[in-house]
Amino acid sequence: MTGVQTCALPILMDLAQIRRRQMDRALRWAILLFSGFLVVTQQVYTLGPLVEYDRKINSQPKPQFEGFAGFLLRRLDDLGLRGLTAAVLLIAATFIAIKFKTWRPLNLALLSLLSLNLVVGTFKLFLGRTKPRDGFDLLHVGGMSYPSGHASNAVLSWGILAYLIYRYAKVDRYQGRLASAGVVLISLTVCTVSLIRHTHWFSDLLGGLFVGSALLVTVIAIDRYVPSKSQLH
Repeated sequence: MTGVQTCALPILMDLAQIRRRQMDRALRWAILLFSGFLVVTQQVYTLGPLVEYDRKINSQPKPQFEGFAGFLLRRLDDLGLRGLTAAVLLIAATFIAIKFKTWRPLNLALLSLLSLNLVVGTFKLFLGRTKPRDGFDLLHVGGMSYPSGHASNAVLSWGILAYLIYRYAKVDRYQGRLASAGVVLISLTVCTVSLIRHTHWFSDLLGGLFVGSALLVTVIAIDRYVPSKSQLH
């Protein structure tokens, strides 16, 4: 073993320990966020106080948007659509994969989309909650309201897109924070529009934000733990 190799070993071990600590910290956050999702789910399933809060919010008069304002509102709502978010994420991930000659971005995109559909889809089918616009709040009647796919899609898909851009593009930490703020803004916008349009109960959106964030942190934790030479950060 050469002197260079001997010196490199402690550095590699230190990097491995740093990645391990980063993953452990991220997984703790993921567990905390998923626990929040389970608490909201328990409230919905047992018709707890949060459900009463849902009904109070839904009973409040909502502003009416027509013409261009209504069109704009629907387009903002589209930012949480599964088809749109999945298409944008897969196209961007494919472009990055080709540019950097690695399957990793596409694998991360597919992992996030598959995990989202599996987890959110399972809970939607299990609870079968009706939407506010149906005029009643019932479980196990074939509804697909909880958790909100719009909220979870917005957090996870736009979050992974921002993460991929940060990892593979020449952006600094400040720009990375701006991208994170953009994801938060999009997610909150989608949730606000959903409340205005009566497409989801408040608890649907809260549960969607929790589970989408938990999956986002988990996917990022997996990526950070496994090193890659093609990534710039």
